[in-house]
Amino acid sequence: MATVTNIDNIALVYARALLEECEQRGGTAEAVSIGQEIADLGELVRSDKKFAEFLSSPLLDAAKREASLGRILKGRVSDVVFRFAMVLAERGRAGRLADVADAFDRLLQERLGRIEVDVYTVDGNADEATLATVRTRVKEAFGKEPVLHQYADAKMIGGVKLRVGDQLIDGSIATGLRNMRAQVARRGGDQIHGRMNDILS
Repeated sequence: MATVTNIDNIALVYARALLEECEQRGGTAEAVSIGQEIADLGELVRSDKKFAEFLSSPLLDAAKREASLGRILKGRVSDVVFRFAMVLAERGRAGRLADVADAFDRLLQERLGRIEVDVYTVDGNADEATLATVRTRVKEAFGKEPVLHQYADAKMIGGVKLRVGDQLIDGSIATGLRNMRAQVARRGGDQIHGRMNDILS
């Protein structure tokens, strides 16, 4: 799954409608199945620039886009996903397919009592002890079962950064050093300010 940051209200509205449709048709099992299909489509949009441009280009006639998308998806996805994609296209939202997929995944995980957690380390391969600590602390803080996704961030010196929903929890060494420098600078400023007060008094 791609890293999810801010999910806007438009994506959430469509995702919520799809989740309700799934639950009416077959409950949680249906929602999980459709969730995987939507996630696969979202990944396709992200990985295929031409497909992404086709979905969002303002130069393409809307009716032609809808007809072409119908031909592309027909028989390759479930009826629910097909009809949903057609609704997005009809309303000029086909280019938001990946965003809706992210929103659907978040809503589904919440419904299942889970929470998505992105774990960033230098090489994207945190050891099991670190992951166990992350799972325990996230579960204690949010009361939900964490689903961990590991990512590499070469800009980090060491340590771990977590993204839980829209919250960034930064425990990296680089951030620690920045905070330390800021504290030293503040203390230095306070000392200078104090000395000036002594001189002026």
